[in-house]
Amino acid sequence: MPSSAFVGGRKGENFRFTIFTDGLFRYEWAPDGDFEDRPSAFAARRSQCTAVPDYQLVESKHALEIFTERFHLSYNKAKFSPEGLFVRVYGHLGTTWRYGESYETLGGTYRTLDGVNGRVQLEPGVTSRKGFANVDDDSMLFTRHGFIAPRKPGPDRVDAYLFCYGHDYRAAVKALYYISGPPPLLPRWALGNWWSRYYEYTADSYLALMDTFKDKRIPLSVAVIDMDWHWVRDPRVADANASGWSGYSWDTNLFPEPRKFVHELHKRNLKVTLNEHPADGIAKYEDVFAKMAEVLGHDTSQGKPIPFNCTDVDFLTAYFRIALGHIEDDGLDFWWTDWQQGTHSALPGVDPLWVLNHFHFRHNARLQESRPKYDRSHPMVFSRYAGPGSHRYPIGFSGDTITSWESLAFQPEFTATASNIGYGWWSNDIGGHMGGRRDDELTARWVQLGVLSPVMRLHSTKNRWVTKEPWKLPTGSGQGPQDVVIKFMRLRHRLLPYLHTMNRRAAELCEPLVQPMYWAYPEREEAYGVPNQYYFGSQMLVAPITARQNRDTKTGKVKAWLPPGTWVDFFTGVVYDGNRSIWLSRTLDNMPVLMRQGAIVPLDADRHGSNGAANPQGFEIVAVVGADGHFDILEEDESFQGAADKAPWVQTSISFDQRRGILSIGPNRSGALAYSRTWSVRLLGVRNHDGISASIGGVSMSSVSTESVENGTVVNLGRIAPGDTAIVYLGPNRQLAVNDSESLIFPILYDAQVGIQLKEKIDEIITPKDVPASIRVTQAAALEMDQDLRHILNEFFLADSRS
Repeated sequence: MPSSAFVGGRKGENFRFTIFTDGLFRYEWAPDGDFEDRPSAFAARRSQCTAVPDYQLVESKHALEIFTERFHLSYNKAKFSPEGLFVRVYGHLGTTWRYGESYETLGGTYRTLDGVNGRVQLEPGVTSRKGFANVDDDSMLFTRHGFIAPRKPGPDRVDAYLFCYGHDYRAAVKALYYISGPPPLLPRWALGNWWSRYYEYTADSYLALMDTFKDKRIPLSVAVIDMDWHWVRDPRVADANASGWSGYSWDTNLFPEPRKFVHELHKRNLKVTLNEHPADGIAKYEDVFAKMAEVLGHDTSQGKPIPFNCTDVDFLTAYFRIALGHIEDDGLDFWWTDWQQGTHSALPGVDPLWVLNHFHFRHNARLQESRPKYDRSHPMVFSRYAGPGSHRYPIGFSGDTITSWESLAFQPEFTATASNIGYGWWSNDIGGHMGGRRDDELTARWVQLGVLSPVMRLHSTKNRWVTKEPWKLPTGSGQGPQDVVIKFMRLRHRLLPYLHTMNRRAAELCEPLVQPMYWAYPEREEAYGVPNQYYFGSQMLVAPITARQNRDTKTGKVKAWLPPGTWVDFFTGVVYDGNRSIWLSRTLDNMPVLMRQGAIVPLDADRHGSNGAANPQGFEIVAVVGADGHFDILEEDESFQGAADKAPWVQTSISFDQRRGILSIGPNRSGALAYSRTWSVRLLGVRNHDGISASIGGVSMSSVSTESVENGTVVNLGRIAPGDTAIVYLGPNRQLAVNDSESLIFPILYDAQVGIQLKEKIDEIITPKDVPASIRVTQAAALEMDQDLRHILNEFFLADSRS
């Protein structure tokens, strides 16, 4: 076993390698022999990676080789070159990484989508089909006192990392977290619905808007006020020759009593954030100008603004304590930092965005510690992506996208691919920000994506013709855009128990909420062919519809790849055979969300939801029979008063034994919530509820309430005390129901804008019983019809091979 992770770096040597794991090493070239040991924005945790992995070093006077379980490095001890430094990754011997040459990765993410209509070329990630991925670390450094520093001067310096994990993409990202630091735990309330709009609200109009959401039973958890909270169009702004973009004083014409306004939002169980564009500094009309000037020794005689200088520790200290602090005294929960002015600062190589993200996060942690014990939260920022390592500062604001189908079509891939660089908490402008045209179908599909995304934040630009209030959309017998948006926003809050458990999983097990399909199936070509499809946590597969629906069939479609196994649609209960590609078609009220046999998803039992993100008073457990399953619901004890990271967690286990047909719930472990809660179980794809029984606390229930619903069967258990276990007996080896293709096709065919004669001919195909699906497909193939209608018929004829 080697005694040191370092190879080279000795006196007289200009190279140094650091072996962190069997698949990750750092390589440096220092012309002066002075190597860099300070932490960087990218590799902030590097000095804590003290474990020495097992590797073999073979060294001579003019060459060295390093062998691990994953790679073989060869180096000629000269200045780095493609010929002198190269690496082969085991299992991927067809390709060799050579220093200085460019190689494609599976992509990472992108700094901003401002003004983007459709796709962008993503920056590299740490996963690659070639088996290796390189990251050049040119990010800023941190001093031993915790402030920022530039890189050492001089040409030809090299500081880079090579990830050599083959197709073990999940391990590559975990190695990134190892040297950079893990993603922090988000506050639970960040996972609910956010309202945001660039608009000149008043305190009264904003509160009235929030009350309308409540009256219509559309839950929210975060209230965002864009830049018009501060002075923008006031004469004093023009008098100071300021742009109005930066601001640190409430516009008291709009918000005459700021503290009362924030308090009223808090009374509505909403967290509050304000937008800040800090680049213009502190203008003379700001409430804090005189105090800032005094602390910083700024000459006020000319009325010049105090320049924004994030590389000056004195300015940065005053910025947080005074400029932001006096607003936070009004009760603000966190800032939306909107830096749009590029990557340059007074120090070479120091990106202001990195500085803002890092110190805003630390500042918010201190802010939370200063709050009353009953009102503390996990620290959080809301800002833009600064580069690899930015996952330590969630949540990310992806920028002002163009409102178009092209933008929607890229957003699922954009969000999923970000996990390849460990960036798991993107917040996109759901519904699009600006431009485009009004398209209510587009809005509905975008909200569906937003609900099944890391963060669900509605947003739009300052334009009287652009808005996202759900009630301003048309209704339509449950399938209109308004109905769809409200249904899905309520679903978002119902998903909070699942989302917060996945939040804990992301922070502790380094598993991003959204993961590309090829993480789980790296050797399946089909997994790379569905970039918009992703795993949403450990139990759900999502294939968003991102294109206009067919006007004749009134359905949208997406080409999906279902991995091996049997899958059930979350909304409809339709059963699908896996291990194939398939067109999935849905009316506007649904989207393809699938669960595999054995999957378990906990929902809040409240079908409408309420503001905030409190632990639920009841649960609905969604389960798919056909295989064993297990899920641990993880909740923070809300009664705890103290630092958020010290709050005890409560674990409630849900298990399903397929052979015995037993689903068990509880009891609570690792703490206790001192109240009973209602429980029900939704069995997706189970149509026959005969023989189902249950017991609670070892006592059999005299009668169990069961009901048939569109997607399966619901078993109502009533209240369960914290220390009790509930058991639902389904009967040995309970199976999913066989799809009824006629009942699935009929409502779509009925609404389809196609000829009556064609409908009659299709009816003759779908109505007879006991006809093999292959025969039905052959009969339908002989008919002339719209291709999308044919996709629908084939989907339901062939979804389940048992039918």
